Amino acid sequence: MANTASARKRIRQNERRRERNVARTSRMRTFIKKVETAILSGDKQAASEAFRAAQPEMQRAAGKGVIAANTVSRKLSRLSARIKALATA
Repeated sequence: MANTASARKRIRQNERRRERNVARTSRMRTFIKKVETAILSGDKQAASEAFRAAQPEMQRAAGKGVIAANTVSRKLSRLSARIKALATA
């Protein structure tokens, strides 16, 4: 257990940050699920709108350091490609 005041403070800070990061991750996943659902339904318009809503949320998570920037880029690229494929299918 932490013995110094600074160590106890660090524990409190880490817990608050962890909760914030969990919330950001969960929010990001929710937006991604909305895009996935729209893609599976085959509605390109709804998928595009959901993607436009998800994009800034994912970028924000990367900016806050919750998830790696390259991971966000990869996920956005793959979602975008799947939406684009809806038009040709």
